[in-house]
Amino acid sequence: MLRLKILASVVPLLIAAFVARGSLLPGPHPCIAIANTSVEMADLSWQADLHVAFTDDPASATVRVQITESAEAADFALVDGADTLEAGGCEANPATHAVSVSETATSGMPVIYLSHDSPADYRIFVRSKTFSQRDAAALVVGAGITARPQQAASL
Repeated sequence: MLRLKILASVVPLLIAAFVARGSLLPGPHPCIAIANTSVEMADLSWQADLHVAFTDDPASATVRVQITESAEAADFALVDGADTLEAGGCEANPATHAVSVSETATSGMPVIYLSHDSPADYRIFVRSKTFSQRDAAALVVGAGITARPQQAASL
């Protein structure tokens, strides 16, 4: 009986320590802030305002994103050296939009072709410990970084 009482008192303490360490809470996720709005990667796909997909076939893409080797050649440059995202870097507000990456494309969903070649609708430069090139491309497409793309994506 004593073992059961000890176990009953230790289990809540272990759970409290686990939660306090933040393991049950979602951590920071990639986001970008533009003017009065921000775009972030959704924790859960059903929370997203926009779903995007990626393809290896340029003919099936609706948006082309070029990875550039210099920040000067990019429409959007994302550079950080932090191991974690800054707290408050993209604070949620009513104008925050969430983006989710889907495995399969559906009708009306932006389908992104990510390459190092042009032509491209958006050009990005990414050197980050917290953002992948795919994350950055999804966020840039979600935000519509440039008002008019450089040129239409076509072969």
